[in-house]
Amino acid sequence: MIDLSHTFNQIHCVTNFQDLVSTPFHGAMNAMYWTRQLSGDFAEIANQIELNENIAVLDQEELLVLPLSEQGQLAREILLHDLKALKAHGASPILNVIKCYEKDDTYPFFPTDVYSFHVDRSPVPTDTFLCTYHGESSEILPNAQAIQKILVPELRDALKKIYPGAAEEFDLFLSEHFFDLHYLPKPHAQPICLGLGHLWKLAVDHPESLVFPCIHRAPKEKEGQNRLLMIC
Repeated sequence: MIDLSHTFNQIHCVTNFQDLVSTPFHGAMNAMYWTRQLSGDFAEIANQIELNENIAVLDQEELLVLPLSEQGQLAREILLHDLKALKAHGASPILNVIKCYEKDDTYPFFPTDVYSFHVDRSPVPTDTFLCTYHGESSEILPNAQAIQKILVPELRDALKKIYPGAAEEFDLFLSEHFFDLHYLPKPHAQPICLGLGHLWKLAVDHPESLVFPCIHRAPKEKEGQNRLLMIC
């Protein structure tokens, strides 16, 4: 089990899928995980997928026909079970094999790609579910250890210089270009690695949310090691 005792009020641990999907976020809690120690060789699955681009979607039909060892078959059964459980819950899980994500260099002083700490936003109530089975895992940044980037004076001033519109619509500009979703770690911040095999539920910024959205980011991938990630 990963040690999250220093963030016990923000992160909650459960021991089964039903508790994960049915336990609501409240107070300071905006991240929850089903702690698991998974059997099987997930690397075998990730390594069999040929990547013509940086990311490939591994659908259920393709997963079923992969020639796998006994340990690879154990891993496949877990993936199929997770897909089925999340779909039954009403989610739309996607299994990705990831070499890397596309980086955003539109404004080098303010990248808005997934390597930047950010929150997810939705117009309807929802949560983000994710699990890393192989490769580097995602990170969470405790809300108290972060500041919204658009509130950093130097960054805000730099954004104003590229904004072409009326001053009263500046905040709308920030939202439309997703600048307001990104966060900067405070000095001495300690990001939390989400580990392998644990199925996480993260709070999303939506109109009915009663908690702060969970700040997270994709990890820097290791050269030659693809990630196997389920997300929805």
